[in-house]
Amino acid sequence: MNTEQLSIRVRDIDVEVIRKDIKNLHIGVYPPDGKVRAASPRHLDYEAIRLAVVSRLPWIRKQQKAFAQQERQSRRDMVTGETHFYLGSKFRLDVVEENGRNKIKLINNDKLQMKIRPGTGIEKRRALLQNWYRNRLKEQIPDLKKKWEKQLEVEASEVRIRAMKTRWGSCNTEARRIWLNLELIKKPVDCIEYILVHEMIHFFERHHTDRFRKLMDHYIPDWRTRRDRLNQAPLAHEDWKY
Repeated sequence: MNTEQLSIRVRDIDVEVIRKDIKNLHIGVYPPDGKVRAASPRHLDYEAIRLAVVSRLPWIRKQQKAFAQQERQSRRDMVTGETHFYLGSKFRLDVVEENGRNKIKLINNDKLQMKIRPGTGIEKRRALLQNWYRNRLKEQIPDLKKKWEKQLEVEASEVRIRAMKTRWGSCNTEARRIWLNLELIKKPVDCIEYILVHEMIHFFERHHTDRFRKLMDHYIPDWRTRRDRLNQAPLAHEDWKY
C-alpha cells in the first residue's frame, strides 16, 4: 500500500500523519512517550486532519499523561537479583553458572532460576529468557482460544506471538489470524484474555465503534478494568519505535 507521510504541529503537539488508502481517520497515542499518529484517508486535507486532532486534544493529553506517569523497567542486565515479571507477578532472577543445557525454571513462586553454561553472554541470556517467555505464552493460548471460540461462535484460524512495539494485539479479519504481543506473558492472565477477545471481536466489527464496545460489554463486562490494569503495568525498557 502506497503511503504519504509527514509531520504537522497542532498546538504544542507534534503529530505524525500517514495518508493511505483507508476509509476513516484514526488517531492514536503510542508508548512509551505518548507520540501521536494520525492515519488518514487520502481525500482528507491537512486542515481537516488538524481540526480532527484539535477535537481529540483532551483525550490525547490524558493518554500522554498516563504514559508519562507509568512505571518503566530499567534495562535488564540478566544478573542475579534483578526483578522480572511473569503473569503479573514479580520474580527474582537467580543466575546459576554450570555445565549443561541452558534452561529456566520457576522456584517457589518467587524465583526465576536461569541455569547457563559458564561464560554465556548477556545477549544469549536475554534470548534464553525471551524464548522461555514465548513458550509460556504459547501454553496460555489453547485453552483461552477454545473457550472464546465456543462463546463467540467464531473460529480463529491461528494465534501467533510477535514482539510488537505499539500494540498488545492485532488481527487479520479476513484470514481470521491473531497476533499477540510477547510482552503479554508478563501481565495477568485476565489481561491476556482481554486482548485475545478484543481481537476476536474484530472479526465481527473491524473498528472501535459503538457496536464493538457493546459486544465487548456483553462478553467481558469488566474489559475496561482489565484494559486499565494492562496499561498501568510497567512498560518495558526498550525505546519503542513505530
